[in-house]
Amino acid sequence: MNLKTTLLAGLLCLAGIAHAIEKPVIKIETGNTSLIYRVGDNGRLYQSYLGKRLNHEADINHLPQGTEAYLTHGMEDYFEPALHIVHNDGNSSTLLKYVSHDSRNLSDGVNETVITLADDQYPVTVKLHYVAYANEDIIKTFTEISHREKKPVMLHKYASSLLHLNHDKYFLTEFAGDWSHEANVMERELAFGKKVIDTKLGARANMFVSPFFQLAVDQPSEENAGEVLVGTLGWTGNFNFTFEVDNKSQLRIISGINPYASEYSLPSGEIFRTPEFYFTYSLNGKGQASRNFHDWARRYQVKDGDQTRMTLLNNWEATYFDFDEEKLIGLMDEAKKLGVDMFLLDDGWFANKYPRSSDHQGLGDWIETADKLPNGIGRLTAEAKKHGIKFGIWIEPEMVNPKSELYEKHKDWVIHLPNREEYYFRNQMVLDLSNPAVQDYVFGVVDQLMTKYPDLAFFKWDCNSPITNIYSPYLKGKQTHLYIDYVKGLYKVLDRIKAKYPNLPMMLCAGGSGRSDYEALKYFTEFWPSDNTDPIERLFIQWGFSQVFPSKTLCAHVTTWNKDASIKFRTDVAMMCKLGFDIKMSDLNPNEQVYCRQAVTEYNRLKPVILEGDLYRLVSPYGSNHTSSMYVNKNKNQAIVFAFDVYPRYGEHILPVRLQGLEANKMYQVKEINLMPGVSSSVNGNGQTFSGEYLMNVGLDLFTGYKLNSRIIEIIAQ
Repeated sequence: MNLKTTLLAGLLCLAGIAHAIEKPVIKIETGNTSLIYRVGDNGRLYQSYLGKRLNHEADINHLPQGTEAYLTHGMEDYFEPALHIVHNDGNSSTLLKYVSHDSRNLSDGVNETVITLADDQYPVTVKLHYVAYANEDIIKTFTEISHREKKPVMLHKYASSLLHLNHDKYFLTEFAGDWSHEANVMERELAFGKKVIDTKLGARANMFVSPFFQLAVDQPSEENAGEVLVGTLGWTGNFNFTFEVDNKSQLRIISGINPYASEYSLPSGEIFRTPEFYFTYSLNGKGQASRNFHDWARRYQVKDGDQTRMTLLNNWEATYFDFDEEKLIGLMDEAKKLGVDMFLLDDGWFANKYPRSSDHQGLGDWIETADKLPNGIGRLTAEAKKHGIKFGIWIEPEMVNPKSELYEKHKDWVIHLPNREEYYFRNQMVLDLSNPAVQDYVFGVVDQLMTKYPDLAFFKWDCNSPITNIYSPYLKGKQTHLYIDYVKGLYKVLDRIKAKYPNLPMMLCAGGSGRSDYEALKYFTEFWPSDNTDPIERLFIQWGFSQVFPSKTLCAHVTTWNKDASIKFRTDVAMMCKLGFDIKMSDLNPNEQVYCRQAVTEYNRLKPVILEGDLYRLVSPYGSNHTSSMYVNKNKNQAIVFAFDVYPRYGEHILPVRLQGLEANKMYQVKEINLMPGVSSSVNGNGQTFSGEYLMNVGLDLFTGYKLNSRIIEIIAQ
């Protein structure tokens, strides 16, 4: 090769390198998933691929360019944008081009990639953040928007995530309902056009629909097969998921804050950080997607995710608002005999000018009612300590009754319209957490109780009203900031509580699951899925929430709802989650009381499997007269199977239940546990040993023809 040829080859090589640098390929990868972006000839960023991990670099070069990664308003695209900005000059277009990207390792198995985009006509910068959790197959994404224009720009849309899929068909599962009828599983095929899942309720934002979804491609979703994308937004406020199928049968999924009535004025130099959107792409159906989320949540997201949970006795159904010190202390005796870890005092303990004898008054006045608790909470925490149990308490610090001293003194702290008649949801209104003074007050509710009564061990934090009368006296000319600044104000309060009381567990409650998102669960150890504790309904509700949330975050209480169901059936249902009791134990007969005490002991023994193990949903309650789920510990040496007969039909053909998640070559002993005193097991094969292969391919006869019958089976490796 002569010198001229060598130089020419070198120049061509350098040109190829420069071209590759100009149009880089950006890979966000987990153990089983690839999300791949590339830069086009026009300098814009495109999503080329999302799906099963691609391991050969040569294959990536064959990928199509794909669809623009973060679509903007005002240019040539005809469909829903992820970003819509109105600039200082009134121009509402934005065109983003690739500037740079970088990746860094955050910890073992966790990597963050940041892609920087910018408009070449306006000083606007958008940073797309992707955090990949390799072992859990979870990707977290959020967006940072900033600018250097002279005056604030107006943000009309500001998505956390935009994902593109290109398949033949799409099947969307949403989880909608109402109070006491939450998380109903409903699947539909998407056709051309848009399907929107959103909420505009502000505080109790998830009252009608939960902030997560499942999206199966090519065929309806299955538990253990098929490709399924599962996503959820970490935002304790209005959310929006838009699913749009275009003219080419391509699907875009836009996730983020609901921009409804929330145009946001962003000053120069400030950063608008969107909430985090989390998703997993499962190649093995909904079951694997759930286990991905459960492992990730316990390890990285939920407060005290690596710790156990306390069992408890709540006083609500035993007393409602009608109690005093002695009655509560008597219930502590029941808690002690029951063997639970904690006694929880619910609503009705506070206010004096307007004593909290119903939900019509007192909310906001967080001083003990003198004639109910003459010695204050201190007497109760002291008695709990004598009983060898912990003491927890209910609060609803973001809300106020108009019939309260707080409302009379600080109506300017209340979200209300100055020129219209007030509307009350559940006889209450919402405090304006966009106001720093209100943030101090709400923090003070917890701080003053903890300062005065340091033995308080748990808070049940309720939120029973959406935002109504939508006007902030504090924000004045920036009313479209209210929905967003309210949530930001809430997080400021929760950050302060977590910083000062890092070991304080709290339950997230909002008239049931009106709040159930992973950003809130950074501050709360668990949440209340529903006020409906009918065990039959809970089988459906817990099935729905288990799609995304691990068992240790789901509070399940044994109550008097549905007395047709035995105490065993009600308790077995609750033992699938974080167990509690909300019942007057003295109303149970002696045999039932013995059973409950034994069940608490059994549950404490089984906690490591139920709270930390892998969930396998075996038989769905939807379309069946039976349902079954099981938990398997990580080394596959122990499993707990729950089986329920709801309303089987006469003469119904009942099939064995095939187990999952075991090791085929291990031998396992099968034993029915949690039986009523004096009752022997009727399970075929009880006490016998089977291979994992047999249990998973042949199964066990766990269902019966008896209505409201339940069984718990322990599987132990030999």
